[in-house]
Amino acid sequence: MAFLAPWFLLLSGAALVPLLIHLLRRRIGVQVEFPAARYLARAERDHSRTLRLRNLLLMVLRVLAVVLIAMAAARPAAHVGGAGHAPTALAIVLDNSLSTAVVEGGTPLLDGLKQMVHDVLASATADDRVWLVTADGAVRGGSGPALLEELERLRALSGAGNLRDAVASAVALVEASGMDARQVVVLTDGQRSAWTEPAPIRSGLSVLVHAPDRSAPPNRAVALAEARPARWTPRGTIGIRVLGADSTSYRMALGERTVGRGTVAPNEEAVIRAAPVERGWTGGTIEIEPDELPADNIRHFALWIGPPPAVRAAPGAGSFARNAVEVLRASERVTDGGGPGIAVASADEAQRLPALLFPPADAVRIGAANRALERLGIPWRYGALRREAAVARGAQLDGVTVAARFLLVPHGVPVADTLARVGGDAWVVSGPGYVLVGSPAAPEMTSLPVSAAFLPWLTDVLTSRLHTEPGRVWHAAPGARVTRPSGADLLEGPAGGRTALSGASFDAPPTPGTYFYIQGARRVGALVVNPEIEESHLERWSADDLRRRVASGGVTVERDRDAWVRLAFQGASRRSLIVPLLLAALLLLGVEMAAATPSARVRQ
Repeated sequence: MAFLAPWFLLLSGAALVPLLIHLLRRRIGVQVEFPAARYLARAERDHSRTLRLRNLLLMVLRVLAVVLIAMAAARPAAHVGGAGHAPTALAIVLDNSLSTAVVEGGTPLLDGLKQMVHDVLASATADDRVWLVTADGAVRGGSGPALLEELERLRALSGAGNLRDAVASAVALVEASGMDARQVVVLTDGQRSAWTEPAPIRSGLSVLVHAPDRSAPPNRAVALAEARPARWTPRGTIGIRVLGADSTSYRMALGERTVGRGTVAPNEEAVIRAAPVERGWTGGTIEIEPDELPADNIRHFALWIGPPPAVRAAPGAGSFARNAVEVLRASERVTDGGGPGIAVASADEAQRLPALLFPPADAVRIGAANRALERLGIPWRYGALRREAAVARGAQLDGVTVAARFLLVPHGVPVADTLARVGGDAWVVSGPGYVLVGSPAAPEMTSLPVSAAFLPWLTDVLTSRLHTEPGRVWHAAPGARVTRPSGADLLEGPAGGRTALSGASFDAPPTPGTYFYIQGARRVGALVVNPEIEESHLERWSADDLRRRVASGGVTVERDRDAWVRLAFQGASRRSLIVPLLLAALLLLGVEMAAATPSARVRQ
């Protein structure tokens, strides 16, 4: 038995009142014998046993009546037998994440879970309130027949979803229903990577879970497919890694054209070199042989392919920057920038954009540098020189030390990306046609020019941020929230269809693939959507571990399919006991009145 309002049980303390009255009514005093009263004394002794029993009965009846009323006020509910079930608020959480698409015994696991949901919905009545909550957080409510139609249309997601939030939503739905019989049921594959933290749940609400009692089949998956760099001029490499127990063959494609095949060892990164004929923004895939989970046997990537940018390094950029540009020119990543092209220079000698600009090594030239920035329309100025040892933080520049830097002061409200920070201050910023660094490219100012990150960072700046073809590659899981790049108006899908973009962010498409950002009439970047690699790890929790990770309390794990279906409405058999308790209290009060009436006549 459970009480929905247990605080009202404190009212049972009022049962002490009849007991106290009974004790106070006991006659205690000195007895004086009068001859005339001896007859009455003998009569009272003859009836004393009957009176004591009647008074004791009255006390018990009054105490029980008070206790029953207090229990009724606490809204008790208990499991009772009988056919059918009381009207119930039932929320069904169905795990339809990518991992449930695994084929076991010739049938996708999700199909078996859907059949169990079908059996439960078939037993729902018109008085029940039923919801179906899936791993992506979508809630479908309605009658049993309506939800059966929704169930038939349900498919496995392309990603992990969020099962903890799905359980929390289901709990909130049944708790807000106002019904006495409430139940949350969960069907899942019990994947370890999906169930890491339990959903909060109030005491008294039960959660019934089903998960397979067998181990997951072995799985192979493409864990990595990445173009390096993201912009090829025109050659580059693709980094790939495959999860599995043994070597497997792969196929690499750009668009619809196969550009490479081979064999890769398991769990080891391999590098594929290529010089494709395609130009511009292009999507590609790495695909392996299909297995029991086909959804993770392909992974998408994106890259830009075109001629190398023309780059000229001015004397004021420093010897380290000039030598790095020469290395890139020797490897054909950039070409000679004698004419129009990208300038790598000190800000005080900059004449045009696009440009990678460093502050002048001589602080006296900062005024000239700021005038050049104003002339070029760059909305930043160099501020005071700050000498203090610090460490930079940025995607490619993490760990670079900075001994001295000029503060970068925004002029107006610039539209720019902060590529690296030192402390709370911007150290490297990027905007249309420029990248501005806060320290000269000199070892006494910063370790950047002598670090291993300098050449890859310089390559990315020159080929991705300052090249005449703008854009970069973003990565997201299906359905994840994505920040919209500045200037992107449309999102072009793999099949060519376009979707208008608005607002600061949007939900990534639910289907994996390579999508392209469109500005005006040209592509300005790519969004690569791939499932979370954690979905490829199919290891499952034991029943005890799963019980602790689904919800914070009241969880029962039932491995047997038929038993789970029978127990799905176990909350329905927990019916309210308020009316029976009140009827019992009234019955006791009636008996008490009947027992008290003869007693009154005797006292008269």
